[in-house]
Amino acid sequence: MEFKHKLENQIVLIEPVGNLIGEQDGIPLIDICNEYFSKDINKFLVDMKDLRHINSSGLGVLITLLTRSRKSGGDVVLANLPANIQNLLLITKLNSIFKIANSLEEGKNMF
Repeated sequence: MEFKHKLENQIVLIEPVGNLIGEQDGIPLIDICNEYFSKDINKFLVDMKDLRHINSSGLGVLITLLTRSRKSGGDVVLANLPANIQNLLLITKLNSIFKIANSLEEGKNMF
């Protein structure tokens, strides 16, 4: 998995591309987020439009990010979910834990 990240108005925009299906994929993402946490930046908007597949390990990465964000007073918003990932969140009931937006603009307004 590859991903881009940038900071906009104290919100980190993360754009994963490919598959988030293993610990190897998630470690670089968590490392980058830890750098932002060290700077007291704790709001993350994940644009999932280019994410093809995610499994339980990938969900664990997102849950780790969510937990850490909320403990520090921030949050995580997932935006532009493909249908297969939206269904996975529904089946696992994680759709009730994560904030989910249909667009980046809607996601930014959820903070």
